[in-house]
This record gives sequence, structure tokens and C-alpha cells, in this order.
Amino acid sequence: MVIDAECVLEAAATLGEGAAWCDRTQTLYWVDIQAPALHRFDPSTGRDRSWLMPEPIGTVALGRDSRVVVALASGLAWFDPDSERLDRFLPIEADQPATRLNDGRCDHQGRLWVGSMGRGTQEPIGTLFRCTAETAAPVLTGIKVPNCTAFSPDGRRMYFTDTPTRVVRAFDLDADTGALTNERQFADFSSLSGFPDGATIDAEGGLWVAHWDGGQVSRFTPDGKLDRSIRVPAPRVTCSAFGGPGLGTLFITTARTGLSTEALAQAPLSGGIFAARPGVSGLPEPRFGTG
Repeated sequence: MVIDAECVLEAAATLGEGAAWCDRTQTLYWVDIQAPALHRFDPSTGRDRSWLMPEPIGTVALGRDSRVVVALASGLAWFDPDSERLDRFLPIEADQPATRLNDGRCDHQGRLWVGSMGRGTQEPIGTLFRCTAETAAPVLTGIKVPNCTAFSPDGRRMYFTDTPTRVVRAFDLDADTGALTNERQFADFSSLSGFPDGATIDAEGGLWVAHWDGGQVSRFTPDGKLDRSIRVPAPRVTCSAFGGPGLGTLFITTARTGLSTEALAQAPLSGGIFAARPGVSGLPEPRFGTG
């Protein structure tokens, strides 16, 4: 099954990423890594509000109150959209200017899994961290571009990719300790277009993976079979999140960074936010610090 996505916000983001739906406000949080800025899009009004950040921002996670957690280049910070106050609380590789934080999501226990990567290089100097409010524990090392962090509906499986490998990995996750075991290949992109980027999960356990330089989002069943795709009229698809009424809409972020003038002429909506109704529903986004 192939579905076409439509543009719901002509954002012209340089590097849109980190989609997260807030069920309380019925809005979509997302980031433009290179602006750098945090955004909040209200699909009911079409309004998109943005806040500039002091450093590149890799992703955003919901908090237990009205605040959100932003993964800045050098660590985690609380941001309050109402007061516009930013409070840093957890440095991560703050003494390493060669790296920055990138993709991440919370698990069902409220721990934020976020990966670091090199700035301007694809050397394997990144690390995947499992974060609480007090600690950032390194879990995987030797990473080039961390992406595709997502968790099964029962919270017992984690997905992850180092994008240049073109392989999505699956791990068994111990809910109590956060330990990962039984690493195995879940999806191989070598015969697909583009590279695996950000991901989200649906209520049936299907994993929706964005194709960087592939112009689509693909759904893989829990046993790793590709069963449907959403075409996006922008080649650099980066992330997605379920939202809207009944969590039945898939919102999709894209980028325009690195695209030539000719490529942008062919895909002028690159950097926009897209949406489609894929026929399945998502799950509420876990909130940081819940337990």
C-alpha cells in the first residue's frame, strides 16, 4: 500500500527533525536543528510558533508539566513555552565541541534515549545515552549518526540505527534497568531508497521509518516486513509522529539542507511539515521523568 502525504506547513526548515505530539495541547513539537529553533505547530489553526535556541537542537521530549526537554548540542535543558525560560540541567559531552546531540525519544519509564554525533564529520565518535534527570549513562558507542530511536508498545523492544549502516537494529529492553540485550538486524535498507532516519511506533507495533534521500516513510511490521509506504514530495524525510484526533494522523518532518538549486526546484516544499492518514493509530508520546 502506498499513500501520498500532503504539506500542512510550508516551513522551509533547514533541517526539520524531532517530531513529538502533545496530547494535552493538541500540537506538534518539532525542531530545526540548524536554525537552531524549537517549533510548535497547531494543525487546527495552521499556526507555527518558534523559539530560537542558543545551540543546535537535536530533538524535543514532553515533560510532565507544560515544559519540554530540549536536547541541545551540549546537554539537556528544560524549556517553558509560556515563560520562554530555558534551564539547563544535564550536561552531555559538554566538554567535547566536536560532537552534538541528535535524535532521541523517551521510553515507557520516562527515560530519554538520545545519541550524539560528530559535527561536520561522520567519524564514529557518537554515543547513545540513557538519560534521567540526574544521569546520562552511555549505552552504545562508536556511532556515526544516531537515529530511529523507538520503543514497542509493550516497552520491551527498542529500535535504533546508525544511519550510514543502512540497517535498523532491534534490542530487547529490560524495563527496570534499561539494559539492552539480544541485538539483531530488524530492517535492511540496502535494497531500499535512501537511508533510515527518525522513527515512530504505531499501536499495532508497526515501526514507521523516515527515508533520508528516499522521499518516503515506510512501515515495518513487528517481524520486520515492509507492508506500506507514504510518499513525501521532499527527498530528505527525517522523522514522524502520530497526532491529531485519535492519533490517526502521521506528521512528517523534512529538510532542505544540502539540496542543490535544481533539487529544490523539483521539490520546493522541502523543509515543510507533511501529514497523511495511514489507517492505523499511534500511541501517546511518553513523558520525560514518568515512572
